[in-house]
Amino acid sequence: MPKLKTHKATAKRFKRTKSGKIMKRASGQNHFNARENGKEGRNKKSDVVMSPTLNFIMHRNLPNS
Repeated sequence: MPKLKTHKATAKRFKRTKSGKIMKRASGQNHFNARENGKEGRNKKSDVVMSPTLNFIMHRNLPNS
């Protein structure tokens, strides 16, 4: 059986933690941020853990990372 290849576009957008969780950047950071309060802006700057269902799907795209 051939080696599993990492999907490179996925590898650039998502990171796997040591415990196996998949982390991604919070959405909605590009523009229209002036109308938000400070709490929302701070929360967007931190990474987000993906849901368990998407986590399972992403492990197929990131086999070696």
